[in-house]
Amino acid sequence: MTDLPSVLISIAFLLGVTSLVQPLAQRLQLSYTVLLAVVGVLIGFGSAFLLNTSLTDAFNVPAELILEFPVTSQAFLFIFLPVLIFQASLTLDVRRMAEDAAPILLLAVVAVVVTTAVVGFALEPFATVPLAICLMLGAIIATTDPAAVVAIFRDLGAPARLTRLVEGESLLNDATAIAIFTVLLSYVTAAQEPDVGATLAGFARSFGGGLLVGLVAARLVAALLPVVRDIRTAEVTLTLALPYVAFVVCERYLGVSGVVACVTAGLVLGVMGRSRVSPEHWRYLQEVWEQLAFWASSLVFILAAILVPRLLTGVGWDEVGLVGIVVVSSLVARALVLFLLLPVLSGLKLAQAVSTPYKLVILWGGLRGAVTLALALAVTENRAMAPEVQRFIAILATGYVLFTLLVNGTTLRPVIRLLGLDRLSPLDLALRRRVVAISLVSVRDAVQREAEAYHLPNSVAEDILHPYADRIAAAGDGVDEEAIADRDRLNIGLVALADRERDVLLEHFHRKTASAHVLEAMIQQSDRIVEAARRGGRTAYNKEARRWLGFDRSFTVAASLHRHLRIERMLANRLADRFETLLVSRIVLEDLRRFSTDKLGPVLGGRLTGILGDILEQRIDATSKGLEALQLQYPHYALALQRRFLRQYALRLEEAEYAALLQDGLIGPELYHNLRNDLAAEAAATAERPRLDIRLDRRTLVEQFPLFAPLSEAQLAEVAALLMPRFARPGERLITRGERAAGMYFIASGAVEISTGTGKVLLGRGDFFGEMGLLGRRRRMADVTALSYCHLLELGAEEFRTLLKSNADLSLRVKQVAEQRRLMNQAGTEQEGAPLAEVTG
Repeated sequence: MTDLPSVLISIAFLLGVTSLVQPLAQRLQLSYTVLLAVVGVLIGFGSAFLLNTSLTDAFNVPAELILEFPVTSQAFLFIFLPVLIFQASLTLDVRRMAEDAAPILLLAVVAVVVTTAVVGFALEPFATVPLAICLMLGAIIATTDPAAVVAIFRDLGAPARLTRLVEGESLLNDATAIAIFTVLLSYVTAAQEPDVGATLAGFARSFGGGLLVGLVAARLVAALLPVVRDIRTAEVTLTLALPYVAFVVCERYLGVSGVVACVTAGLVLGVMGRSRVSPEHWRYLQEVWEQLAFWASSLVFILAAILVPRLLTGVGWDEVGLVGIVVVSSLVARALVLFLLLPVLSGLKLAQAVSTPYKLVILWGGLRGAVTLALALAVTENRAMAPEVQRFIAILATGYVLFTLLVNGTTLRPVIRLLGLDRLSPLDLALRRRVVAISLVSVRDAVQREAEAYHLPNSVAEDILHPYADRIAAAGDGVDEEAIADRDRLNIGLVALADRERDVLLEHFHRKTASAHVLEAMIQQSDRIVEAARRGGRTAYNKEARRWLGFDRSFTVAASLHRHLRIERMLANRLADRFETLLVSRIVLEDLRRFSTDKLGPVLGGRLTGILGDILEQRIDATSKGLEALQLQYPHYALALQRRFLRQYALRLEEAEYAALLQDGLIGPELYHNLRNDLAAEAAATAERPRLDIRLDRRTLVEQFPLFAPLSEAQLAEVAALLMPRFARPGERLITRGERAAGMYFIASGAVEISTGTGKVLLGRGDFFGEMGLLGRRRRMADVTALSYCHLLELGAEEFRTLLKSNADLSLRVKQVAEQRRLMNQAGTEQEGAPLAEVTG
């Protein structure tokens, strides 16, 4: 009976069962998926008994609804698998997982191959089927299901790295196992000798093709997300379509791995989506996907478990013995990878070492589940397979799944406790005591204020507050400052700062206070700062933060195009992006300074909070200097950008106020939508960034140079007309010793170093250089290199001579400075860091 109403009734019944199993699992302290599998098996056996018994026919209809539910291997693979894989990938922290890429790939690829071989060759002497069938069974049982294991890890508070290793393995080993299974299935059904080269090439094509499809599909959806921004139902719908489209296109039309495509799509969208969706909508999206994954995993487990009686039909003691061989050989294969191959990676410095307790938990936690049963079911549905082969695969795969769920799954929790992996490290324990002590003080004070505000009797307040006083004293006594080294506490503070920085940037992205592509780039940079803080502490954090203020290669290309071809647009866009980046950075850093004082100060202590404050001050100072340099050159644009920033922020506050009025019932939906439409129109009008004209206000800049201070208005205008702007990057050679003098330069912002061979001179804003070669009509006598990003005003040789001829006072001042520098060169004086007045005369 496969009519639609019957199917819907069956699904509703099974969903009801899953909802009741959850609280039962919590009460029994069992894994939800393990208990669900047990319930599914009981439902399958019970339905078969009720349908076949002669005691009563009253339950025949519901029994038929369950037993005849139209579940096939295709349903498992095409309906449920994309959802489960995509959701797991979407929620993973890719950058943290990348730290363990080598061991994850070893477990996900090499371990599957080793398990396939060891199980196949261990079974072959005892089985009545060919070696190829035994190898195919090895591939079927090589894929792991992390659902039950990860749930236990989270319940017990197991280390995050252990969870990452298990989740990362499970994401990719499905693809490896399915690829090997497909190759072996084709060989068995075609009855032809396998071509090893073609097989390896096919595997590489399948894996690489799935990777490419997933990457392209995810980037396409990420590009579409801004189109439906602020419509969270549309955002969720786009992400829901992604895994199904990628999986079906790969499996049905391209012949590549749909599993790899779903994994890649989830990982890529997880990285890119956060910067294209507001924080509130991203949380909503993750909640929806969590619910979808719960339904899918629950139905997969219970439907697969219901199939167990069908798959175990006619099992005998011989098959039980073979299941025992599968259990032992799979454990041996997994142990070989964990204890022989994994240490090789750490020995070659390709990965951080994995401790023995971790290895033991990974060994015992290799549970199998729905994918294994789905592949076994695919064999039983394949008419090209002999009945004895179908029976062999069905019984051994099902028996092995039951063993891992009922034995490994129920004993994994005690194993983790026995190995001590559920206990906090000394660092985390000491930090926990300190945080608890601080938090309890805040709670106590808040309760006391509420009691006074509501005029509650002192006796009632005392009854509640007294236990808190005892807990605060106990927690305070337990705080051992020496248990947390200063370096560890500082690293904790840096990671917290970096995480907070990312959160604040996401808030700005939601408020649209700057251009979307600028904020996306800043969020990506903040991710790198987070990883730097985790990986290398203070040194790595400072290094990555300094890169924030740098210019990428596109900026250098834009500067070259502007210098040589006078193409302005690209450089103008890069400078405008930098303007926004520096403006938002300074605002974010001010927020971090308050966060460090208010939130981290009580946890880390005054001295370390002061160090964090110094680190932030250095970043604020460098950011402010960069912003001031741009403001000096483009003051009108700076004001326009700041007005736009503040207006966007004001519009978001206004929108929040209207939403609060609606929630409080002070305005109705009609008025709210009317007000919001007006805001949307105004936001659209201010969304476009002002266009930056990079043609510097040379007239204003000329006034900043002391050399030109005595000039009249007319003379200043004459000088400004002769100057041409030029941009220089750090390390760029501006003048080379021995070359013919073609011009001189005025420094509008930045700093340069003059190397004469006998000494060095540092020049900064308001200074000039290159005049000596022009005055003497000789080749350059020194090298001049940009020390920072510089904006210069260049005066050509002909224009230089014209200017000096027209202004005797200016000519005299330039010659005086040149003579002063000539004398300094002769004396070999090193004037590093000399005051501006000394250098310019």
